[in-house]
Amino acid sequence: MPSVEQVAKYILQSIGKVTTMKLEKLVYYCQAWSLAWDEVPLFEEDFQAWANGPVCPELFSKHKGLFVVDENLLNDVIDYDFNKDQKETIQAVLDYYGNKKPQWLSELTHKEDPWKIAREGCPAGSSCTNIITKESMQLYYGGLV
Repeated sequence: MPSVEQVAKYILQSIGKVTTMKLEKLVYYCQAWSLAWDEVPLFEEDFQAWANGPVCPELFSKHKGLFVVDENLLNDVIDYDFNKDQKETIQAVLDYYGNKKPQWLSELTHKEDPWKIAREGCPAGSSCTNIITKESMQLYYGGLV
């Protein structure tokens, strides 16, 4: 199974320069749709329900303090040999979400149950480290298929 960093590296190699917010959301949707379509996680790491939408702390640590990143960000991460299903999922996410603005993606996640459920009890705009469970992602996005 690839790591979140390996998925992010693959995305950056596919689309090039992108804001860190957009990268986080694209990686999130890759995980969400892998759970919905393939019924398996694409990677093990979890997302937290941050104020601006889902963020994976392990990926965030790689781009903390940056606004825009490119394919060189994760040069230290070993390439992963993605299988056919994984590549198809990532490409489908990039085809659909790849041209969307970062703020649009953030707002979309705010309308969806996995982020909303994980944010329960957290005031709007406040810091929150509650986990967005893979189970809630699979249930919600699987119901959209």
